[in-house]
Amino acid sequence: MKRALIRLAVLVVLAAVVTWVATGANRGWTKTSQSVKTLDPVTGIEGITYQSKFSPGVDFLGAALAAAGLLAGASLLFRNKNQTNDKN
Repeated sequence: MKRALIRLAVLVVLAAVVTWVATGANRGWTKTSQSVKTLDPVTGIEGITYQSKFSPGVDFLGAALAAAGLLAGASLLFRNKNQTNDKN
């Protein structure tokens, strides 16, 4: 059980880091929309429109690392099974 929790913690960290980097490594807060500058074809005036896009930030990364830390800490509650055969 101890090894399973540690492996799960490592898996959570790897998945969070890969997701964070793959979506742009946003160093701010998590965003659910992105502003895009658009140019009106008739008037030539610039405007800002918003597109739905999930961009996880450092809060997402921190929460995932905290969850992994809790899993690793929970592994400390279990003992190692010593299977030594002392036959003399």
